[in-house]
Amino acid sequence: METRAFLSFLETAEKLKCSTRHSWTSSGRHESVAEHSWQLTLMACLAADEFPGIDREKLMLMCLLHDLGEAVTGDIPAFEKTESDEKTESKAVRELLSRLPEPQKSEFAALFAEMGAMESREAKLCKALDKLEALIQHNQAELSTWLPLEYELQMTYGNEECAFSEYTRQLRDVVREDSREKMKRRSG
Repeated sequence: METRAFLSFLETAEKLKCSTRHSWTSSGRHESVAEHSWQLTLMACLAADEFPGIDREKLMLMCLLHDLGEAVTGDIPAFEKTESDEKTESKAVRELLSRLPEPQKSEFAALFAEMGAMESREAKLCKALDKLEALIQHNQAELSTWLPLEYELQMTYGNEECAFSEYTRQLRDVVREDSREKMKRRSG
């Protein structure tokens, strides 16, 4: 890749470090989109062995890139994101990828198309882990950072995405139990 294109793309992608998410860290600050993507990619590394034959590299690239559009749009919490927001983010991804040379442009565009189609095991696992990462991060943060609606979301968010495999269902159940325990400690 030509060095100016390389540096230009990184300059935009760096905004993921600056763009904060709704989630809080265990140290009491807002998490960045880049931190979320890093943790998600680490989760994929750890979970991949539970899915024999899965393309680990593809899965990790999906996790690393899945929120790339937020370098332009910023993060919008899932419970506030509209169809219009989704279209704006997709447009931002297309514009960012258009700046890349081949073969990266085609490879990354294919990954985004595959994630959108949600048919491959890699795309399904990426999406399930994405939902789980948010729930796990909420459990790691102070309960005082939760919005009232998040008490219910901790019990329901990601259920559909995790339903595709026994492993992700089990992981979701354990995360849900951790949420219940966290809430119980506060009320008890």
